[in-house]
Amino acid sequence: MTWGIGRERIEQLVADGELQLVEASPELAERLMEEADAHLVSAQRIEDVDRVGAFQLAYDGARKACSALLAVQGIRATTKGGHIAVQDAVIEQFNGPKGFADFKKFRHLRRERGEREYPGPTSPTTSVSDLEAAIEDATTIVGACHKLLDSGKIDRFV
Repeated sequence: MTWGIGRERIEQLVADGELQLVEASPELAERLMEEADAHLVSAQRIEDVDRVGAFQLAYDGARKACSALLAVQGIRATTKGGHIAVQDAVIEQFNGPKGFADFKKFRHLRRERGEREYPGPTSPTTSVSDLEAAIEDATTIVGACHKLLDSGKIDRFV
């Protein structure tokens, strides 16, 4: 993958302290993908018992898979950038046909997860259909990350 795609945005996120350049680590990416897969399995196992917990696991699976894409590039989110920096980096670089998935679904999952993690008095509960959609979207994102990583076309940032 050439670095024309999303390079300016990544450089800006690094300059703003939301992402940092680190040693590229295929080993870390592999570990994150294993955890992402495990989170999806766990989410499906507990969906009848703990919908909010299952939602969180589905989201975390997608987030870790997206972080794996960055790990092979030598990029990681800082505490300042957090989950939003991961979201912005993958959407900018991998969204759409080149990434086999709509990574903008990660943005939606992140927002929905936040509403469940930090509810207000009038926040809705997590319905079965909400959870099913979250697991489906997270599964699609994790699958796309596997395909991208397996393609060997993700280059280091520097």
